Amino acid sequence: MTTATTRRGERQISPVFVGILAVTAVTGWATWTGFAEQPGIAVFLFVTAAWIVSLCLHEYAHARTALHGGDFTVGAKGYLTLNPLKYTHALLSIVLPVLFVIMGGIGLPGGAVFIERNRIRGRWRHSLISAAGPLTNVLFAAVCTAPFWLGALDGVPLEFRFALAFLALLQVTAALLNFLPVPGLDGYGVIEPWLSYTVKRQVEPFAPFGLLFVFALLWLPSVNGAFFDVIDSIMRALDVDDFSRYCGEAHYRFWQDTPEICSFGS
Repeated sequence: MTTATTRRGERQISPVFVGILAVTAVTGWATWTGFAEQPGIAVFLFVTAAWIVSLCLHEYAHARTALHGGDFTVGAKGYLTLNPLKYTHALLSIVLPVLFVIMGGIGLPGGAVFIERNRIRGRWRHSLISAAGPLTNVLFAAVCTAPFWLGALDGVPLEFRFALAFLALLQVTAALLNFLPVPGLDGYGVIEPWLSYTVKRQVEPFAPFGLLFVFALLWLPSVNGAFFDVIDSIMRALDVDDFSRYCGEAHYRFWQDTPEICSFGS
């Protein structure tokens, strides 16, 4: 029986998520129209709110795919309401990713919704559940970059163009990091069902430290350079120019001096 999954309250969009969407819409409008007295603040709020929306959708994709895969408990846990406060680790899912955006301009993979994997039958289903989250970031990146690769930037205000470019950068970095086959990340979750029992047992103790290991590696200049070379290649393939990305990040950090080249008045 799956009647528990059809209860209205378990699928009803949370007012918390609606509020985040409202902030995204209002600050997006302020960024587009130049209504805000300090445009940098509008860019900051718009990108941050949209980033949180993407984090919610990322976790929702995991949960929704798990529901269809056989885990009927995700509804009762509140995962289908898009409420970030219902996540198993709100700190990892929301707070840390936002802090990393503010400090480093990088899309930190979030986590986590707790999926009862014993309810899921079939290796392909397990892999798809893990892939659903980062694939949402890929889709979000495609939407953000659509005006660039469609050549539809005419009439798009500079500040909004900059904000979209930086938001797209966050989505691409999040997707790439998430797809790394490192224990604790979604990429490992994709391949884990296909590994032998022995390998999985050997890897399991390292899963809680996988993300820390990745960011420790990113502190190494050679690894960091190689990582962002890949990011740059992807962004250029999507026709997002370096200038827009650079200025988007510069305006996002409104508390710092904005380079003259990125001035909205130029």
